[in-house]
Amino acid sequence: MNIYVGNLAYGVSDDDLRQAFSAFGEVSNANIIMDKLSGRSKGFGFVEMPDKSQAEAAIKAMEGQSLKGRPVKVNEAKPREDRPQQSRRPRPY
Repeated sequence: MNIYVGNLAYGVSDDDLRQAFSAFGEVSNANIIMDKLSGRSKGFGFVEMPDKSQAEAAIKAMEGQSLKGRPVKVNEAKPREDRPQQSRRPRPY
């Protein structure tokens, strides 16, 4: 199961995310999403857990918990095609 983790402090690393969720079971992947231009965290990431029951337990337990000083938002990640399109404004050159 793919889990969305939001409201992350900018100092949270992939390893921090993996460690926090591994308390609930096997974590196959933990990834913080980084801004391409600045190289800085966008404040959210994803955790992949192969066992659905462990993932559901992690979601319930981690929702609202503090991770490096910020309460995190945790839920099941939605597939990209289910998300509404964001309007894109042209960039000024």
